[in-house]
Amino acid sequence: MAYVTIPKDLTKVKSKVLFGLTRRQLICFGAAVLVGVPLFFLLRNTVDSSTATLCMILVMMPFFLLAMYERHSQPLEVVIEQMVQAMFVRPKERPYQTNNFYAAIERQISVDKEVRAVVQKTKTAGNT
Repeated sequence: MAYVTIPKDLTKVKSKVLFGLTRRQLICFGAAVLVGVPLFFLLRNTVDSSTATLCMILVMMPFFLLAMYERHSQPLEVVIEQMVQAMFVRPKERPYQTNNFYAAIERQISVDKEVRAVVQKTKTAGNT
């Protein structure tokens, strides 16, 4: 009898399109081939084959990383964006601030008392 394992976390299941690859992987691998192979044939005439091969690998590597790398089920571009946000955009020191509901109520009560005092002063000044 055939035995099939079913993962408990269904969020990690990805639909395979062709050759056991996802649509994202197929697009990235296709882009890598479209960029890397012509580069190899262009460089092969000017430099030796090993250098052309190394250049092709270096150019295709980002596409492969975009296709395959995931961290906490997030793709590489999301991880890089979060790292840039944390390192360069957001402030380094984030002070702890709370929004205390009771302090806001106390501030509102004190403002109301000040308003009443001002209104009382204007009433008494207007009566005399």
